Order: sequence, then C-alpha cells, then structure tokens
Amino acid sequence: MSPAQALERVATHEKAKRNMSRAALIASVLEHREALELPIGALATWTRAAETGRIPKDTYIVRHAASEAHIDWSSPTCIPMESAVFDQLLNDALDVLKDRQEVFVSDRSLGADAAFALPVRVVTDSPLTALFCENMFRPAIHGNASVFGDKPFTLIALPHTKLSTEKYQGVLREVDGKVVDMCIAMDFDRRIGFVYGTAYCGAVKKLMFTVMNYLLPEHDVLPLHCSANEDATGKTTLFLGLSGTGKTTLSMGAGMTLIGDDEHLWSENGVANLENGSYAKLIRLDATKETQIHSAVFSHRATAQSGVIIENAMVYPNGTVDVDDDRFAENSRASYPLDFLPSAKPGACGTHPETIIFLTADANGVLPPIARLTTAQAMLWFLMGYTSKLAGTETGITTPVSAFSRFFGGPFMPRNPKDYADLLAKRMSKHGTHVYVVNTGWTGGGYGTGKRMDIDVTRAIVQAVQHGTFDSAVMREDPLWKFSVPTSCPGVESTILDPERTWKNPEDYAAAAEKLAQEFAAAFTKTFGKTVTDPVIRAACPGL
Repeated sequence: MSPAQALERVATHEKAKRNMSRAALIASVLEHREALELPIGALATWTRAAETGRIPKDTYIVRHAASEAHIDWSSPTCIPMESAVFDQLLNDALDVLKDRQEVFVSDRSLGADAAFALPVRVVTDSPLTALFCENMFRPAIHGNASVFGDKPFTLIALPHTKLSTEKYQGVLREVDGKVVDMCIAMDFDRRIGFVYGTAYCGAVKKLMFTVMNYLLPEHDVLPLHCSANEDATGKTTLFLGLSGTGKTTLSMGAGMTLIGDDEHLWSENGVANLENGSYAKLIRLDATKETQIHSAVFSHRATAQSGVIIENAMVYPNGTVDVDDDRFAENSRASYPLDFLPSAKPGACGTHPETIIFLTADANGVLPPIARLTTAQAMLWFLMGYTSKLAGTETGITTPVSAFSRFFGGPFMPRNPKDYADLLAKRMSKHGTHVYVVNTGWTGGGYGTGKRMDIDVTRAIVQAVQHGTFDSAVMREDPLWKFSVPTSCPGVESTILDPERTWKNPEDYAAAAEKLAQEFAAAFTKTFGKTVTDPVIRAACPGL
C-alpha cells in the first residue's frame, strides 16, 4: 500500500471525524484540554518555549527530479529532503494516526479566486489544529473550475507527537549531538506535507502558503506575502512586508475595505486573498489605535465560544489577557475569521493594484518613513526585501536583526527568484502600478536609542500615498539610498521625513546609514551578484 493510499484509508476510517461543525470542534478542543476557555469566549493555548515561532532550520522540501530545477536550493530556507526520508516520516505519522481514538479531517481550500483555489485536506489528531484551519483556510471548493481542482493537497499535522531522535540520527538536523524532535516537510510533486512535533499554529499556515507560492507561478500567477485593501472607488493597494512590519494594522485604514491581511495572489483577474482568517500579532496591541483587531479578539464577536484562538499570550488567573506582557513569548498571536472584522470585504477579491507599499521595520533608524521608488528601485527592493526581524517571529530571535528576505517573504518563496521577479515586473508594467517604501521601524536613532515610528504618523503617510498626494509632490533625491523622499506630508511634521534631522548627532546617523548601505551592497552581491545582470537594477542598490 502506498503512503497516499494509507493516508486515504486513515482519513476515511470510521473513527475519522470529518468536517465537524465549529461548535463541535470547540467542544472537542476543550475536551482534549488543548486550550482554556476565557470569560470572553476565546480559547487560550500555549506551546513549549521552542515552539513559539517558526522553525525554518527544520523545514524541508522533498527533492524530485521533475521539480528540482524550479526550486532555489541555494536559499538557506530551501533545505532538501530525500523522498525515502519523507516516506519514513510519513509512515511514522500514519502509524500515529492509526493508533489514535479520534482523527479530525477537514476539507478546506486556499484562494478566493475560484480559478486558482487549491483544495486542501487536513488530517490531524488535534482538534485545535482543525479549528485553526477552520479559521484560516477557506471553505472547500467543488468541481474542477480551478486549475487545481483535480490536484488537491493533503496536510498531516501531529503537533504533540515528537520525532524519534534515535531513529533519525544522522538524517535530520542535530543540536548538541541530538536530533531536533520536530520538523516540517513538503512534497510538492505528490501534494503531501506534514507538521510533526510543533504546536505553533503558524507552522500549519505557513506550510500551506509555501505550497501555494510554489504552485501559482506555473499558472502565470504571482503569489505575494502582503495585505490588501481598497478605497470607496475600488482602488486596490498592496502592503508587502515581513511579520511585525504592520501589514495587518495598516490595511485597516479609516474608510478602507480589507481584502486580506497576509497572503494574496495577483493574476490576470486581479488580486485575491488566499486566506479565510487573520493570524494577528497581539503583543502591545493598542485598543485605541488597532480597534478592529482588538474588537475581533476581545469584544462583541468574542462571546459564546467564538472560536478565536489566543496563542502564547500572558493570561492571568481571572482570565484577562495582558497584551503588553511578553514574559511568556514576544510572538503572541490571535487567529479569527476575517468576517469578524467590520471592514472585511465579502468575496475577498480586488482589482489590479494602483499602488504597492513595501513595509520595512528598520531597527537602524536611518530610513525615512516614506520614499517613492522608480521601477528599477522597486525591483531592487522587491528582490532584497529588507527589514529587521523582530523578536519572537522566529525561534531564537530576541532582539531586532537586520535581514534581507527576498520578496518580503523569502522563507515561503521556494522557487527560483526570477519566477517571482519577472511576474511582478510584468504586472507592474501592464497596470502602471506605483511603488513606495514605508519605514514602520525606528526614528531618532536605532533600536535601544530611538523610538518606534508612531502608528498615527504611518497611517497619515499611507493615507497620503493612497490619495495620490506624492504623485506630484516636491521631492528630494537621497544620494545614499537613491530614492525620492517627499519634503512634506499632510498631518506629519516635516522633521520626521528626514531621518538625519531626528538624530541628536548627525555623524552617528551618517555612520549608521553608511553601515546599512554596505549591508545592502554585500547582501545583493552575495545573493544576486551573478543572476541579476540588469545594470539599472544594480545601480539602484545602495552602497554599489
């Protein structure tokens, strides 16, 4: 019996509980003691310290002759696994499932555009994982209207079962001479993946979106790690950025309709959300400035067992949640359906974007809060994906670290870079899309000296971008960064627009700025020095 046949037998066995109602899943979560019901109706859950973020060093892609040429194996996040090892792990997972008294099977999909929706079957022994997928993945599709209609993907999740460290000695990654007891693996060709040994909910979400990011370009569709919204006239804006840069918060601007907050596709049909829900960061969530998220988690929707999942937050004995307390984890999260947000757009699709905003949380404090990019500069920043990784988003990150994550989603973009870059260039050129970079990081100094950019300032800047304020505004050309910076913005002090003027010592600013520019140059040369030959794009890189 093949692994696929064995998996089908497990999923259709009489003990399998298929497509349970939301209420039944919540009841099962409480029965299995996977979460604690809070007075507000949400479910609070906690993981091991090693499982409060993604595990990129233990995430693998199966190498097959048919697909290996499409995958960028030079990327540190594309770690190959031989099919024999995958099959052994898969058989171990199936043995675990066969011994369980209950197996939860959920049929869902990814992609609001029916033409590109991927059917997904989730098989797990964890009702909490099944509920998370109910929140985050879209309802199942029927028929073959999608290009993936007859090519479903199966995800196995065993969040509480650890790997046999002895069995996989010398095969999987080791730390201090011992095999890591959790891993994530994806087989794009056979359409099977698993999450083994980590209860961090984000592992399930990101595995599936990595799969979509691999599959979509084959159909001339660009996947993007971004949020998206539209104004009253239907104009669409995309916000690209890594976790913690403000995608979710900024896409919920006043008077704007939210298409989605994290994962989208851009096809000839326009923009479409891949998700059904939001997996929002909770740490230091401000009820007065991020009202929609706060309400979705803590207010009127979070009653009578809402199915909201609060993960790794500080909860006191009386059931209250302290979003400002990071002693358990910096990366506390909440999962909820997007329709808990009043601004969410039914159907979750939009027109071709008129504007793209690249979000970066610059912990060096040297980038301006807003800059306009030329086409070549936009391609450069898309390739580089500069930000500062913020504490908690990955295991081991405790303070901000400068990072270059191509396409603002490097760990989830497994194909060769040209596949994504060419699609972006094609879409931008055809639809005349304008591109800006917005710094949501530090001002007046770097991390530890300066302060985080005020969300109200960033919102005013984003609003000006969407209103077209900077299309004909007075700009200064920055000689180091080579982009254009506006000299004024409605509702924003002009001093803030020039980062050098916010530092106490201009010499300190100059040194920090030059250091980051050299990091840009080194990262570009190392990663794209041989593959990006366009002299205009190369000339757009700071430090070169």
